[in-house]
Parts: sequence; structure tokens; C-alpha cells
Amino acid sequence: MSRPTGRLGTLLGDGPVLADGGMGTLLQERGLDDGGSGELWNVERPELVRSAHEAYAKAGARVLTTNTFGGTRPRLASHGLEDRVHELNRAAAAIARSVADEYGALVAGDLGPTGELLAPLGTMDADQAVEMFSEQLAGLRDGGIDLVLVETMSDLGEVEAAVRAARSVVPELPVVATLSFDTNLRTMMGVRPGDAVRSLADLGVDAVGANCGRGPAEMETIVAEMVEARPEGLLLVAQSNAGLPHVVGDHFEYDKSPADLAAHARVLRDLGVDLIGACCGSTPEHIAAMRAAVR
Repeated sequence: MSRPTGRLGTLLGDGPVLADGGMGTLLQERGLDDGGSGELWNVERPELVRSAHEAYAKAGARVLTTNTFGGTRPRLASHGLEDRVHELNRAAAAIARSVADEYGALVAGDLGPTGELLAPLGTMDADQAVEMFSEQLAGLRDGGIDLVLVETMSDLGEVEAAVRAARSVVPELPVVATLSFDTNLRTMMGVRPGDAVRSLADLGVDAVGANCGRGPAEMETIVAEMVEARPEGLLLVAQSNAGLPHVVGDHFEYDKSPADLAAHARVLRDLGVDLIGACCGSTPEHIAAMRAAVR
């Protein structure tokens, strides 16, 4: 397996590349109601979505993630938006594209879990999952993404469905896949970090990693297991939450500071992680500190 060519390969030419941090955190700070659809803001409040991307780009992120974590048909259906899949995903990619072009960054088209369980645990079969991800990817493609990010997954079957969709809709683009290991260093479906690396490498993805989870210390343990299982040429990704949330007054605050994530970024760099970013609770201040730490 060789390293990616094209813009992603060029970006990865000299050490770890910084990705962005949490989008939901910033949108909530900007007024998104808890339980509201962040994806709807791609058309109703695009200037606020753009400002979030721009804040991360100014902080040093060179991979900007589209505001489409819940952009599949079943996730949008919970907000009555199931008939707007293409519109909302295309708009999200176009917003991120406009910022990325200004700052020399790449746009990662974000595919989150569908919220449905694959058979036999649920009623969704693999072909249905491929169809849902393909529909989302068509919008992201038309908005101008550079790579596909399949993230926060727990079921390798759902990851495989997303990869199949990417190979069909955007076969020329690199694919990055991350899982969330938050149950005794396993995903909710029992997948271990080393197993994820081996399985997804066999699928031919360009990068494998972990995101979300329980904080930097646990992420470092997970990444160490991934490093041991990594075949030559496979890129590794890590995007930890900014610790754990705690109730402060009428809202949640995460307990890891920018300095904490900066120290974490140095550990990830030394472990050999290629794409370093952050997840829930993180802000442009966290990313700026991480950039300074690994630069």
C-alpha cells in the first residue's frame, strides 16, 4: 500500500498535518439549539458555518471537515429534512471549499453514522447503507470535497458500506476512516484498535484512526495499539475529545485545556500519527496550541 498522491500526498510531505476540531461545539456557541440540525445551518446560516471553518483555518488546520456529520437521510429525517440530503451536503462542501481555497487547506467530506443498526442487530442491510452514504456523497462531491472522512463509527460493517459508497461515487478521492473506542478500549460493537487497522487496511482505505472517546490519555493508548498493527504505507489519524464534559451552570464544559491538547499532540507526533486533530469540546484555541506544539 502506497501513500496517497495528489493534494493529500503533497500536504503530508513533511511531518504530521493538523486537522480541525469540533464543529458542533462552535455552532452551539453561535446559537445552535441543543438537538437542532447543524446541517440546516449550511443553507440558513452559512456565514456562521463559514466563520467556524475560518477560525480553524486561521488556527493552523489544513484539513477542514464539512458540517455534515448528520447528513445522511435517516439522521436528517429526525428533523424533517430527509428530502434535502443533496442540498445540505452540497452547501456544506461549498462553504468549506471557499475557506480551504483561501487558506491552502483540503476539504474532508464528513460521513457520520447513519443512526441505524445493520442486520442482524438492526433492520438496515449493507446495500441500504451504501445507498444512504452514496446519496450524501453525491452532494459532497458536487460541493467540491478533496477526501472522504468516515468518522465516529463503531461497526466495521457500516464503515465498509461507506467505503463502498466512496469507491462508487468519488473513486478518485482518498478515504479516511476513524472509529470511536469508548468502551474499555473497544467500540460499542466490540471492535479493538488493532482489529480496525487490519480490517480497514484490507479494504484499501488511505488512513485509519480514532476520534471522539474519553480524552487524550486513552487516545494515546488506542493509537499505540494502532501503531503496532499498522502495515507499511497506511496513514494514522487521531482526533481526541477535549477530555470529558462537566456541567458548569447551565452548560457543559470539557476539562482539557489547549495546553493539555498541545502536550497530547506532541505524544501523537512521536508515536507517528500522520493526521492530528481534535473532536468534541475542542475549539480553534486548542488547534492553535496543537499546531505550535508539533510545528
